[in-house]
Amino acid sequence: MLQFYFLSILLNVVTGFVFLYASEENSENGIASLPILSDKTFRLVLGILMALTGLLKLLSPIQYDIAFIGDLIPALAGLAGGASLLVEWYEEKSSVSLPLPEIIQTAFVEGRKYLGIFCIASGVLHFVFPRVLFL
Repeated sequence: MLQFYFLSILLNVVTGFVFLYASEENSENGIASLPILSDKTFRLVLGILMALTGLLKLLSPIQYDIAFIGDLIPALAGLAGGASLLVEWYEEKSSVSLPLPEIIQTAFVEGRKYLGIFCIASGVLHFVFPRVLFL
């Protein structure tokens, strides 16, 4: 469906910008000074929408493509970005520590910069090449 196509592109790019620019060390820069990027409720809603859109992109690729592999890269970027935002929200709000495996801790918590680049790249490539397999 074209609605999920557009939503996937938009959310991947926005999440990528959140991961790249909305951190404490970038708070003096131009785009990082936007208060919406640091808002916890915005990040929670963005994480839920990213995970839901990533799941739905697996099930409904763009017009007449193969399910599950037709839009694989944007769907994986959506699932990974949404999971990272949800883990971040849970760690901040919960008083109970969340023991994550080291690979997940490295990828979703410490490697947000690389996940942001992956989300932006998948969003841009998905926009430029809409009917390419895996994109």
